Amino acid sequence: MDHAATPLADLPLDELIVCPQCDATYRLRRPKHGERATCSRCHTALITPRRNAGLQIIAVALAVLVLILGATVFPFLRIDAAGTSNAVSILDAALAFGGPMILLSLATAALIVFIPLLRVMLTLYVLIPVVLDRPPARHAIPAFRLSEGLRPWSMAEVFAIGCAVALVKVADLADVEFGPAFYMFGALVVLVIAQDRFLCKWSVWQSLEHPKKS
Repeated sequence: MDHAATPLADLPLDELIVCPQCDATYRLRRPKHGERATCSRCHTALITPRRNAGLQIIAVALAVLVLILGATVFPFLRIDAAGTSNAVSILDAALAFGGPMILLSLATAALIVFIPLLRVMLTLYVLIPVVLDRPPARHAIPAFRLSEGLRPWSMAEVFAIGCAVALVKVADLADVEFGPAFYMFGALVVLVIAQDRFLCKWSVWQSLEHPKKS
């Protein structure tokens, strides 16, 4: 994006775009499909239009939804130590604490399961009507705003890194066997990152604020 020759203060808001990372302000110039508009200061992608991006994101979101549900139901790990075997799911691990620690358990479950689940459901709610060239769903704008606001609190990848560190230590003390949910969760983390990378937020906001007339 190029800074405008005309003073930015004299331009209408719909001709401006602001970098979400460093707050640099630019005059809007819509790139073509396959091109990217990036911030010249911090190199954050501002606009990344892609052909059929909406369908691809919906497909990824549906896959994430299935993986989240599967990862919470199937065993995540099986640990054998001293003749004792125990299998746990992600929810078992997240809700392992009781009593005064129940709030910590609920917060952990929310960060690694429920918030990612809520985000993917909000994404589907917002994007499906847009991709089908229908008017935006009711309350689509606050739904998308909530989805973006929850992004920093979706910590599935942090949980995955924590598990990797813990497994290195546990492997010396017991036999560890990965369950189906372990592989589902690994794929889930990759797809969540891909979804956030492919999603052009500017394009979604444009579709919601300036819907096509039927």
